[in-house]
Amino acid sequence: MKRMETTTFSALSEPSRLRIVELLLHGPMTVGDIAQRLEIRQPQASKHLKVLLEAGLVQVEAIANRREYRLSPEPFRQLQSWLDTYRALWEERYDQLELYLQRLQAEQKD
Repeated sequence: MKRMETTTFSALSEPSRLRIVELLLHGPMTVGDIAQRLEIRQPQASKHLKVLLEAGLVQVEAIANRREYRLSPEPFRQLQSWLDTYRALWEERYDQLELYLQRLQAEQKD
């Protein structure tokens, strides 16, 4: 099992940063656009973006006099891979539960 970076969880644990990630799912945005959509001041949005950038969750690209932020796919692939490990565990347990419940139903019919 691949080890998950705690910086990803730490960065996403703050509600405003999680909302920024959700906004960026729809495409690149400037810090001004993000601040406006979240109804926060631009310096606050910049601080959150800095944390996301340092965690590797976003990338920034300078276009003319603007800086556009977009999601970095790799940390989310790693998160998906990590979650898949646990998903497989739970699916196995649900399968076992289903078999158990089917046995109980069969016994009740007898």
